[in-house]
Amino acid sequence: MYNEMIVQKIPYIKSKSAVMLLACLIVMMAQMATTIYLPALPEVMRELGLSRRTMELSISLFVIGAAIPVLFWGEAANRYGRRLPLNISLCLFIVTSALLSFSQSELQLLSLRVLQGIAAGGTVIIARILVRDNWQGEELTKRLSLLSIAFVAALGGGQFLGGLIHHYSDWRLGFVILSVLGVCAVLLTKYAPLDMQIESNTGRMWASYYQILKTPSFLWPCLVGGFGFAIIVTLQEVSPFVFKEQFNLDAQHLGLFGLFIGASYFFGALLVNRTIKRIGSKKMLLIGTSIVFISTLILSLCWYFREQYQNELLLSIYLILYVVTIFGQAVLFPNSMAIAVNSYPKNGAHAVALCGFLQQGLAGIAAACAVILEYNGLWTIAVTVLGASALLIVLFKVKQ
Repeated sequence: MYNEMIVQKIPYIKSKSAVMLLACLIVMMAQMATTIYLPALPEVMRELGLSRRTMELSISLFVIGAAIPVLFWGEAANRYGRRLPLNISLCLFIVTSALLSFSQSELQLLSLRVLQGIAAGGTVIIARILVRDNWQGEELTKRLSLLSIAFVAALGGGQFLGGLIHHYSDWRLGFVILSVLGVCAVLLTKYAPLDMQIESNTGRMWASYYQILKTPSFLWPCLVGGFGFAIIVTLQEVSPFVFKEQFNLDAQHLGLFGLFIGASYFFGALLVNRTIKRIGSKKMLLIGTSIVFISTLILSLCWYFREQYQNELLLSIYLILYVVTIFGQAVLFPNSMAIAVNSYPKNGAHAVALCGFLQQGLAGIAAACAVILEYNGLWTIAVTVLGASALLIVLFKVKQ
């Protein structure tokens, strides 16, 4: 009898492993669409004869493109099941990534980055829905922390790979690699059960989203994750030019720094995975937001008094505080999403989609504002305000 139970569980375990592997690959692939591209920004600017603002806009438009259609991706997953919208978004990502490797003008680059963002947003939100389909409670937080580790591979490894590509090859190779990863994800969908849950309340998309949005236990932790994500996007967008103009470092150095970023995010996600059941999501969320606020506050103060530091010392301070902020976000993010989604169990697909929309939307706004705030160091004040806002929400609004 016991042996029969084990045999019955094996396909179930394998199917869940395939879902987790697919979700991690998708998160890594989508994030790499930004990080593998970062070290090459100055080179792309020179080769295509574009302005610095256009290059920053190519990041902002990707983030905004990923945010805008997320609610419709969630409804598609709710209405048609997970497989069809996931395959559509993956195919769009593959095609746009391949076409980006042939970009020759500002219009081509920016329009394709928007479409690539739309595709990436769809793949990621459906990957999170799949995780939500299979796990709940603190186990969901653990699984989301595994997605954070995949995010690490893209955050640090993607930036490092982008630096190597810039040094040894051509920036266009990065988009070819993204297209190949998309093909791998499509192949993996054949081994994962993607049609296990189709929810019945179709035709009431906006009413459903409104009901979820007005639930405080969903909204507040969701905003905390969005503020944290906005901080990371702002730092990502300004860093290539801070490295180049303030410290006179090239793309390869920025790529090497990506390894430290990846390590810090990995250890943050690992901390969540190992301690969540002992500490609880609310305390972990408080730890993460406190780290982010303190590090961004110190970064802002040091940046405004940077004339008092030698350039080497300022670089060390900048790198350390950047890494600490990333660590705090790694602790913060899976807990914020898990608390938000667990608070509204009735419609998992819509809850995950709305959470992703709000967080991606806040990041998109931050990315657009970073183009302006980068000048005169105003970005340091922006990330500090975002960090303070996240901490205050956790202290006074998030309950569990």
